[in-house]
Amino acid sequence: QVNLVESGGGLVQAGGSLRLSCAASGRTFSGYSGYVMAWFRQAPGKERDFVAGISRSGESTQYADAVKGRFTISRDNAKNTVYLRMNSLNPEDTAVYYCAAESSPVNPGHWYEYDYWGQGTQVTVSS
Repeated sequence: QVNLVESGGGLVQAGGSLRLSCAASGRTFSGYSGYVMAWFRQAPGKERDFVAGISRSGESTQYADAVKGRFTISRDNAKNTVYLRMNSLNPEDTAVYYCAAESSPVNPGHWYEYDYWGQGTQVTVSS
């Protein structure tokens, strides 16, 4: 079992920045580096959308078109933590942001590929 806890959400004005963190723990604690990590977001009444993903080593990353150039995903395997740096935020980025982990997702951009999820953290961007 992998436990994920997100933090760092909040209220920010358009154009501002936030950094989300996701700390992993559990009986597979020592195997954190064996998991692909991703961030998804879900706005009210909408589906859960892929935001960004990062490979086990951290060398490979993927981004949704809507956030390319503004968001950066990174991980620190020594700290069992993945981050999402969000710059130039706009009201369309308002959502609950979820951290997800999976050992070998076939399609990393699809939420149903992930078995482990955090509880989510709210990000609200005011205009």
